[in-house]
Amino acid sequence: MTTQPTTDAIWMHLSSDLRRFIRRRVADDHAADDLLQETFMRVHRNIGTLKEADRLAAWVYQIARNVVHDHHRKTTNSAAALADAEKVSAESDSHKGCRNIPWLKEMIQSLPDGYRKAVQMAEIEELSQQDVADRLGLSLAGAKSRIQRGRGMLKDVLERCCSFELDVRGRVMGCDPKPNQQTCRDCEE
Repeated sequence: MTTQPTTDAIWMHLSSDLRRFIRRRVADDHAADDLLQETFMRVHRNIGTLKEADRLAAWVYQIARNVVHDHHRKTTNSAAALADAEKVSAESDSHKGCRNIPWLKEMIQSLPDGYRKAVQMAEIEELSQQDVADRLGLSLAGAKSRIQRGRGMLKDVLERCCSFELDVRGRVMGCDPKPNQQTCRDCEE
């Protein structure tokens, strides 16, 4: 039987990486510090529930995701959330990275022509699948197929370069460049 790690040991090994992880998901340094502290409070309270010590980092990062999610949920209907969203939007516009639309457009441009046009129309121009079909002279089923295959190709390209954090509905909550990735070198923040 393995012994449970202490909160202090977890702090020593994970706190700096975890703070960067949290900071990329909130609007300012103070909020990141508060959420880091909340994460370690939950880690400390629940360390006894950790069943697989070899999955410690995954367990701690899941707690951090939950803390960040709770933070965003609490502030969603408040004026502070609006101010935070504006700050995050302004900051993310100035970064190259996975949340930056020009960067995504470049990745879409790497797709084969027919798929590129379909995905561009559906994802960037936000056209309905019927509108894509009409513009490309395809049947609705043909447009759906082309969009779906194009999204699959785009997903393959993106997964070679980045690790994605998804919510329960499959929406991207965040992404981080993979170490030694070869596909896109612009993800580094």
